[in-house]
Amino acid sequence: MVNFRVFSQEIPTDVIVEVGEANFNLHKFMLVAKSNYIRKLIMETNEADLTRINLSEIPGGPEIFEKAAKFCYGVNFEITVHNVAALRCAAEYLQMTDKYCDNNLAGRTEDFLSQVALSSLSGAVVVLKSCEDLLPMAEELKIVQRCIDVASARACNEASFPCRTPPNWWTEELSILDVELFGRIIGAMKQRGAKPLTIATALITYAERWLRDLVRDHSGNGIKCSEPIDSDLRIQQRELLESIVQLLPAEKAAFPIHFLCCLLRCAIFLKASSACRNEVEKRISLILEHVTVDDLLVLSFTYDGERLFDLDSVRRIISGFVEKEKSMAVFNGGDFREVSSSAMQRVAKTVDAYLAEIATAVELSISKFNGIANLVPKGARKVEDDLYRAIDIYLKSHPNLDEIEREKVCSSMDPLKLSYEARVHASQNKRLPVQIVLHALYYDQLKLRSGGADDRNQPDAVTTRNQLQADVSLVKENEALRTELLKMKMYISDMQKNNQTGTSSKSVGTRKPTFFSSMSKTLGKLNPFRHGSKDTSHIDDNLGVDVTKPRRRRFSIS
Repeated sequence: MVNFRVFSQEIPTDVIVEVGEANFNLHKFMLVAKSNYIRKLIMETNEADLTRINLSEIPGGPEIFEKAAKFCYGVNFEITVHNVAALRCAAEYLQMTDKYCDNNLAGRTEDFLSQVALSSLSGAVVVLKSCEDLLPMAEELKIVQRCIDVASARACNEASFPCRTPPNWWTEELSILDVELFGRIIGAMKQRGAKPLTIATALITYAERWLRDLVRDHSGNGIKCSEPIDSDLRIQQRELLESIVQLLPAEKAAFPIHFLCCLLRCAIFLKASSACRNEVEKRISLILEHVTVDDLLVLSFTYDGERLFDLDSVRRIISGFVEKEKSMAVFNGGDFREVSSSAMQRVAKTVDAYLAEIATAVELSISKFNGIANLVPKGARKVEDDLYRAIDIYLKSHPNLDEIEREKVCSSMDPLKLSYEARVHASQNKRLPVQIVLHALYYDQLKLRSGGADDRNQPDAVTTRNQLQADVSLVKENEALRTELLKMKMYISDMQKNNQTGTSSKSVGTRKPTFFSSMSKTLGKLNPFRHGSKDTSHIDDNLGVDVTKPRRRRFSIS
């Protein structure tokens, strides 16, 4: 229990005022002279001699009541921007108004508010900050609204005509406020016609102050966030983030894209509402042509940089940008599939470089890799060397993929769009599936046959691809034939060895004819007459072949 004595001990005190855990030994006549509220308590009490009064609900608590008591006793104390709002509320609570007594505490605090506290942006913001613990009385006394009016007007003026350095000093002043009061100032600035960039500057400063560890780290190599996602701190941060997003100005391009990416990563990490995430994603997709690889990596990795986030946000952002470009192309009467804007081409290069960065992640599946790569329209990639590099890195980082899986990885790439250097590298790349290697080799041969330099004499892409498919099928068929011939040669070699050691021909004849029948079908493909040739001039007539009934053939070595 704390004991405060604010008057001389020459006159014994006759009342104890309790404020929370503090007790004040005071004199009734001194209090009654200034406070109509205390006078009513003493007059209306049923006790013969009231010796104890409880004022625990007074705004500002014991510290402010002590100053109010000093005012009743005529003891000097300092009124400042930090305590003027609380003193004004306490004066209202104690009914220490000029109506009850001239030059009372309420009038003195009102004079200070008007003449000192609300004469500057800094003073108005400090008073408004102190009102956070004085609601709803500070609201009822119009202190809050007066502070908001002054702060918004001064902030707009400073943004347009800065008189201090740095020019954005006023954003730091506003950032000390609670998000609700800060939001009311932002709303007032919008009504006064503040530019979107001005609002954006204030919001960026505010977010970096209150979400410092989550927003300011742009590298993806930040500290490990050990705080549980359902802790009180994370819940407060989530609510704060959602409030900040709601304050974003309607102008979509008002914010730097790297800040929006950091804001979105923060929303993903804090598990913010879908409306919050969707709003930030839309804003990023609208200005995606300004994105860098580092910005996309901010979205993709956790704060410690050790594992991938869910890549759905990145896919939605790229898809949104592609849809926007498609709508603009249709509006302008162009063919989006054939001609891409410079913005779309920049995004394509950034996406390919981004894929190369995340390709080393072990947990990155083929479907997610291709899902992002295939979002970029084919016409946006004039040369696909960057995509080939990303695919090669992915194959190198995932060495256990089989042939079919490697073909799936490469399905997003068009080998005909590789540069000469990339095709040379691809033709020697053992990580690539055979089909891609053959495509690269065939294209170079095709260019050599057609003269190489003159692209106008070359067949179109559809014809080239069809020819490539046919050639690939022929190569695979030839490989199968070569394998069968090798088996036949080995088998006949074994037969000769057996004949030399005295093995009877019957033992050979008892073997199953499955192999010969299959070989007969295979070698039939090599028959020069299978395509309808009737030229028999080279056949010797003395062979005496019986054409009426073909006899059974046996393979032998000549």
